[in-house]
Amino acid sequence: MILKFLRLLKILTVATRYGLDEIAMSGLHVPRTARLMSAMFFWRRITSPRAVRLRMALEELGPIFVKFGQVLSTRPDLMPPDIVAELSRLQDRVPPFGSDLAIAQITRSLGAAPEQLFATFDPVPVASASIAQVHFATLKDGKQVAVKVLRPSMKSTIDEDIALMQMAAGLVERVWPDSRRLKPKEVVAEFDKYLHDELDLMREAANASQLRRNFANSTLLMVPEMYWDYCSSNVIVMERMNGIPISQIDRLAAAGVDLKKLSSDGVEIFFTQVFRDGFFHADMHPGNILVSVDEATFGRYIALDFGIVGTLNDFDKDYLSQNFLAFFRRDYKRVAEAHIESGWVPRDTRVDELEAAVRATCEPIFDRPLKHISFGQVLLRLFQTSRRFNVEVQPQLVLLQKTMLNIEGLGRQLDPDLDLWKTAKPYLERWMGEQVGWRGLVDRLRAEAPRYAQIFPQLPRLAHQVLQHQAQSTTDHGELLAMVLMEQRRTNRLLVFLACVTGAALGGAALMVLGGVI
Repeated sequence: MILKFLRLLKILTVATRYGLDEIAMSGLHVPRTARLMSAMFFWRRITSPRAVRLRMALEELGPIFVKFGQVLSTRPDLMPPDIVAELSRLQDRVPPFGSDLAIAQITRSLGAAPEQLFATFDPVPVASASIAQVHFATLKDGKQVAVKVLRPSMKSTIDEDIALMQMAAGLVERVWPDSRRLKPKEVVAEFDKYLHDELDLMREAANASQLRRNFANSTLLMVPEMYWDYCSSNVIVMERMNGIPISQIDRLAAAGVDLKKLSSDGVEIFFTQVFRDGFFHADMHPGNILVSVDEATFGRYIALDFGIVGTLNDFDKDYLSQNFLAFFRRDYKRVAEAHIESGWVPRDTRVDELEAAVRATCEPIFDRPLKHISFGQVLLRLFQTSRRFNVEVQPQLVLLQKTMLNIEGLGRQLDPDLDLWKTAKPYLERWMGEQVGWRGLVDRLRAEAPRYAQIFPQLPRLAHQVLQHQAQSTTDHGELLAMVLMEQRRTNRLLVFLACVTGAALGGAALMVLGGVI
């Protein structure tokens, strides 16, 4: 309790020093309260912009609050543009914890000390963040690996800070008129889930395994293999990946990497994850991406750190593809219609008004190279438009938007002249053709064939049960019962005939598909 009180006292002290109360007051229509607060803190001199002060305060409060700021920076639907831009500068840089603690964590989690598990183990970490740090090691069979170790006592630290955030969110909801739109409690709850997901390293290992399987035959992206015999919730061991960080442009150019191709490959990797797989790496900042310079895999992307991934269902993918293609074709009316059809905009929204708002946001960006376009600013304006039309921004799309901002940053670094629209449009059109054309039909038939094989033989029995139940409910009408039973037998014969015909047709189609005839 004393530690919690001291932590709260520190938070209040930092908030006061950086004038965070003034930032909150900007949303209140209570000038007397604002004057009172200014009089109470007469000794401070506030000169920096509010967004800068907020970023500096979060950095001083420590890694959990830094992560919270990073999450807020991905919510332009909730936060003002100046704050979003400044919070995006937050870096999760934390000093490493002691090697003795790392060794104890490995021993406790894997049941043996590092010297027993590995042929070699480097006690000096090569990377450190707020949640975990990474050590290099060698397995007994000679394979080089990276060992990711969770920081000790992280759960209790996170729980304490989250509890304080929840208390602050409740206070904000009571005093801030605009809190219903900002949803402070929901934001804190989302952050709580996000952090606790990251605390389970087995979840990260599973994400990596899925992404590696999705790109097993790819010539564009490499994902490290997980060594499951050495994985637990607190420690995971993966294949060590060697490459040049994608942010080191000069080294990549000196190594002979084609930067323009690398830039377009990044766009293709992104759209492949989103539209083909519906499963995408949602933390693709430069620190998590290397480029291979080995002869066998030269120029391929290497993905790292899989704590945050996004998923999209078929509805999401269809919605996004229609919107992207409509954007590329400048069909703003179709964009507006897709938003209304999805249910994310109120049904009574006027199509022409939404169409005009989208046109005003997107028209200026076409036919210009990426160096002249701020995709982030376009997204900010789209989210501002969404607030005007009461659009419900879906959580999975927020992660997608965050990833798109990462892709923009990578594109700017690698090839400032990249035209994102021209690079992405053919891929999206090809994907849409595969979904709505014959190939898409064949793929869906193949996927549904096992289900059809189970359903069709049951149709006569199910129909018989339904008709029998209806007949039993009218036993006091003998004539009606006789008529129903006669109709039931006739219907059963018809259903059996239809089931046989349909089953034969589907079976023939399935054989043709599996046999490669189609």
